Amino acid sequence: MARRKIVAGNWKMNMTPTQAVELVNTLKPLVKTNDVDVIFCVPAIDIIPAMEAAKGSNINIGAENMYFEDSGAYTGEISPLMLVDAGVKYVIIGHSERREYFGETDEIVNKKVLKAFEHNLTPIVCCGESLTQREQGVTFDLIRQQIKIAFQNVSAEQAQTAVIAYEPIWAIGTGKVATTSQAQEVCAAIRVLISEIYDQTTALAVRIQYGGSVTADTAADLFSQPDIDGGLVGGASLKPDFGKIVNH
Repeated sequence: MARRKIVAGNWKMNMTPTQAVELVNTLKPLVKTNDVDVIFCVPAIDIIPAMEAAKGSNINIGAENMYFEDSGAYTGEISPLMLVDAGVKYVIIGHSERREYFGETDEIVNKKVLKAFEHNLTPIVCCGESLTQREQGVTFDLIRQQIKIAFQNVSAEQAQTAVIAYEPIWAIGTGKVATTSQAQEVCAAIRVLISEIYDQTTALAVRIQYGGSVTADTAADLFSQPDIDGGLVGGASLKPDFGKIVNH
């Protein structure tokens, strides 16, 4: 069975609630398609207004992060229960910016992944290497470690519903894009790794995105690769061009 394409916008720390509603309304007619799952992962404060604005459209509203406890004395954090109650179905976990600026480790990513599955949220699990790591030839070692730890104690049934986003850190917001063959090579290696951890059925079910300076010009070529099932899109998801990426 062919995997359904999934294109998610990661708004990062952009868009006030008012701007979020305007952007959703602008993009609604541009991303209209029955062939691709379209997700806008937005700042927590934008989730409810964006959800309201997206009603009746094919847009799913997702979260950019969540904590690994249901509730408690964790000032400033967002719990999975809050996301579920708001109607969220997808949550980005382990983005390189969370790892770099907020000290998230592979172990924390694993806790969040397990918590997401516990509440029937679909995690978009991020992995990727820095330019130094790629130049040192450790890309595959690093990604194996990130994925193996992220999926520790995750069942095959759960893993089949997960989304994995390969984002080379050196291509995020830099305008540099991994070549199509570089992106396909890593995404194919991730699929092989999933088959090693679980089985071929699980590996064939998992959807793997490429992220890192995806544009309307590069999307069609990237998304046509056998192991790339869509994109996690940063800056371009804040512009009308996102419609061209979705409808590549």
